Amino acid sequence: MSKGTLFDKVWDVHTVGTLPSGQTQLFIGLHLIHEVTSPQAFAMLRERGLKVPYPDRTVATVDHIVPTENQARPFADTLAEQMLQALEQSCKDNDIRFNNVGSGKQGIVHVIAPEQGLTQPGMTIACGDSHTSTHGAFGAISFGIGTSQVRDVLASQTLALGKLKVRRVEVNGDLRPGVYPKDVILYIIRKLGVKGGVGFAYEFAGTTFEAMSMEGRMTACNMSIEGGARCGYVNPDKVTYDYLKGRESAPQDEAWDKAVAWWDSLRSDADAEYDDVVVFDAAEIAPTVTWGITPGQGIGVDETVPTPEKFEESDRPLAREAYNYMQLEPGKAIAGTKVDVCFIGSCTNGRLSDLREAAKFAQGRQVAAGVKAFVVPGSEAVKEQAEAEGLDKVFEAAGFEWRNAGCSMCLAMNPDKLVGDQISASSSNRNFKGRQGSSSGRTLLMSPAMVVAAAVNGAVTDVRELL
Repeated sequence: MSKGTLFDKVWDVHTVGTLPSGQTQLFIGLHLIHEVTSPQAFAMLRERGLKVPYPDRTVATVDHIVPTENQARPFADTLAEQMLQALEQSCKDNDIRFNNVGSGKQGIVHVIAPEQGLTQPGMTIACGDSHTSTHGAFGAISFGIGTSQVRDVLASQTLALGKLKVRRVEVNGDLRPGVYPKDVILYIIRKLGVKGGVGFAYEFAGTTFEAMSMEGRMTACNMSIEGGARCGYVNPDKVTYDYLKGRESAPQDEAWDKAVAWWDSLRSDADAEYDDVVVFDAAEIAPTVTWGITPGQGIGVDETVPTPEKFEESDRPLAREAYNYMQLEPGKAIAGTKVDVCFIGSCTNGRLSDLREAAKFAQGRQVAAGVKAFVVPGSEAVKEQAEAEGLDKVFEAAGFEWRNAGCSMCLAMNPDKLVGDQISASSSNRNFKGRQGSSSGRTLLMSPAMVVAAAVNGAVTDVRELL
């Protein structure tokens, strides 16, 4: 087993005890909740007459079901309104901080916690959402959990978990122009597979990750789960501390210096032992597009859709399923594939730096005729700052719709949905069948800059042509 890694250190310091099952009872420092997986958990507590004993360690927001156009209450979708009301009441009953619509702090749960300084190195973080791995970018150990586990954390502030192995995923070198953190993580998943990380925590390391911004690291950690890893993290460093310093919930004054000293001590030791190590060269990573129905079915934008013989025999049935569903021809170039909808947003790529970069490519260009393109900021704070910088005007001038904060078409539990077999260029994280609201809708994952390139050309386009 691993030894001396950040994962081991954080796990050990949060261990309450060992359960009869052999699992660890792990203390959870921060519990993030939203309107989808918490109502049932709160109901289970009420059935048992239980209250939340540590409400100061739980923070709520609403994101999945929020409409991004008309947010007037009550919501037009009665189920969405009921879910929001249930969360509002549960937070009120248990004295839990709630970032509601219109508060200026509402947004996607994995966007608001970092921007408010709630996410910090050395924490254990849990949320009833699979992309909780995002918070590992800060050197936290963060887990997506199910509804029954949300109940457990609300009731006890602990989780029963088996300890993971640790794989060091090292990427070295400078990214080429037009290549972004989204391309890095899609490349890693392509190489290691969507099940390659099962049973592992991924420690992302190497000069490529060291040079990434915090928001870039969040993008990579966000999709750890898409590679099968329960969590992914980056060791905290000056980039981490510069991002956190001065944020609302970050340590202040003398407490800041003490916190940084402790955070530094948690970094993986120079002689740390790992269960596995893989190394990649950043120079080999190109702007990447998924062609299939899993995030692991990705290729460089200058490549062709792989033919069946390029797969192991066991992987060919899934490839054939993907060809049929996506209506793509093996051996044909992915570039030039027509798109109907272009979506920029999600907990993967809805942060300010994502919008800034996308706006660079939208400036002075026009969305192609017949293409629906829209931008959804990841939080109310991101929206406010983007508007202060005039990014909304850039997008609108180019023909993009500018929306309010929410999860939007990432999973379409709101009015933003594909129709029929429309094909979308999406900056989100999953391209599963029906993921974006239509049972026959098709999703191509790519970076925000690549989404803009697709929008203005009406088809998958190498963003480097727009540089």
